[in-house]
Amino acid sequence: MNLYTVLIYLLTGWSGYYVMAVELLGGRVLAPYFGSGIYVWGAIITMFMLSLSIGYLIGGHLSTRQPNLRKLSIILGLASLATIPCSYSSIRILDSVFGLVSDPRYGALLASLLLFFVPITISGAISPYAIRLLVDQPGSSGRVAGKIFFVSTFGSTIGTLLTSFYLVLLFELDQLFFGMMSISLLIAALCFFFKGEQDGQNQ
Repeated sequence: MNLYTVLIYLLTGWSGYYVMAVELLGGRVLAPYFGSGIYVWGAIITMFMLSLSIGYLIGGHLSTRQPNLRKLSIILGLASLATIPCSYSSIRILDSVFGLVSDPRYGALLASLLLFFVPITISGAISPYAIRLLVDQPGSSGRVAGKIFFVSTFGSTIGTLLTSFYLVLLFELDQLFFGMMSISLLIAALCFFFKGEQDGQNQ
């Protein structure tokens, strides 16, 4: 496995981690306003599933237009930057939603839409785009897709356990968001400035 392939798997696995970590932290963000009941988690999960499904479509479409690792790194960077409101504007957004929507079910759904739809939709574009970069012959698509989904889901598993079992006990929400966004930007920069043989062929 060459460095080009390793970077794609690293980016994909981190994206899986990132999505699940943001989802778990989203429950903590909404809890002071709407509680932590099943309707809050139902709203968050609904919005994440919708966002990811749209992101898959977008990523598949983008992957048909001269795909390369640099463009994939930009997608990760955009997902990170789109998460900024989740931390630094969440109080203002949640205050507005709480004042507009009296029903906590729909308030939580609207808040989830405003905070998470954009970053998670962008994150959803990563896996199908990564698959396209690694498919080097027609018969390899199923094998590549299986590996990408494994790496992404394994990253999600680590993100779920590490965030819920340990990190929320050690850091504040703002620190966790900032740390994850910083790691995303670091990985994106690493991939953006990498110039490998396969990447050159895809441009």
